[in-house]
Amino acid sequence: MHRPWCLGRSILSKDDLIQLEGVVSRVLGGGTMEIECDNDITVRGVLSGRMKKYRIKVMVGDKVQVSVSPYDTSHGLITYRF
Repeated sequence: MHRPWCLGRSILSKDDLIQLEGVVSRVLGGGTMEIECDNDITVRGVLSGRMKKYRIKVMVGDKVQVSVSPYDTSHGLITYRF
């Protein structure tokens, strides 16, 4: 299907996301958490669908991996719990 409105725009894939590691500092509810990353950045992250599907629990103090867009580093997607 041809969509003329998206010509000239690049669409991000999973490979284009920045992978950060950090520790969960606060649980905000609804699967949203505040993560203190290793490079002193605070990211607000939500659980990925696969983590919700397999009911992987993430609590305060857990080390996690967050996928962040290079355009907006203030929020991301929690993809892995160590």
